[in-house]
Amino acid sequence: MVNNNPDTLDAVFQALADPTRRAMLALLADGERKVGELAAPFSMSLAGASKHIKALEQAGLLTREKQGRVHVCRLNAAPMAGAMDWLRHYQAFWNERLDALEQALRRGD
Repeated sequence: MVNNNPDTLDAVFQALADPTRRAMLALLADGERKVGELAAPFSMSLAGASKHIKALEQAGLLTREKQGRVHVCRLNAAPMAGAMDWLRHYQAFWNERLDALEQALRRGD
């Protein structure tokens, strides 16, 4: 089920707006990671990485499970479906304009 709630979309787009968070999601796409493993590729403190992880968690893009003293994060891509639906509307808009540009270029306009 796609959630097109404006607040949910806002949270997803806000989370995806940051390159560090996008990179963390890419890491999680390959499998679960401990918080320290998510933080390792970035030159930031564990506290800084935790803020990014919390933003992703609040947007519903990851889940965090405590296993003893370790926090394990997993990707939850479901909220991205609403964002993709929203973007798909604009895909048709741009496809029409690019097709018109191609035709104009072929005619030599």
